[in-house]
Amino acid sequence: MGMEAVHDAIVLAGGSGRRLGGVDKATLTVAGRSLLDRALEAVDRAGQIVVVGPVDVPRRVRQVVEDPPGGGPVAGLVAGMTALADGREPAEWVAVVAVDQPAAAEALAPLLSAAGQPKCRTDGFCQEDAGGHPQWLLAVYRRESLARALEPVGTGHGVSVRQLVSELNLARIREGAASVGDIDTWEDHQHWEERLG
Repeated sequence: MGMEAVHDAIVLAGGSGRRLGGVDKATLTVAGRSLLDRALEAVDRAGQIVVVGPVDVPRRVRQVVEDPPGGGPVAGLVAGMTALADGREPAEWVAVVAVDQPAAAEALAPLLSAAGQPKCRTDGFCQEDAGGHPQWLLAVYRRESLARALEPVGTGHGVSVRQLVSELNLARIREGAASVGDIDTWEDHQHWEERLG
């Protein structure tokens, strides 16, 4: 694999954790570390990092909330991309990580490597889980392509991620699939505690 792509990052941390009894997923710990810490570790080499959600973040990280809050992941991407555009010169690629992916660092590495290939022409790369499902919230997007996809959705509230990416040419990466998996239930949490503990 070649060099890692020059990238910014958006961490989506605004989920309500309904199936976890309303627990704030960002603060949920797995093997002694919060999910937010794990997500930030995954993107620590990004030029700019934006966390979307009502959470406390380290100093070099920007924190925003979609308007109004609770609008879902596409609204979070709108808010995140707006914040990146307000910052310094945006990078060519944007890594997107949902906060509830505890092994995001391992899963993101092959995506950034693929995006760093010199002849890369695709709109982005996403992980594919063990069941063959694309993980659009564990992905690396060409910034221009993601911005173009977001243009028609307004604030993004109520828009599905599937709808957002439907026109994008995304390559699926299977290397790292073993590190893909989110935490939606306490059973999921137990699985990751045992795996990473």
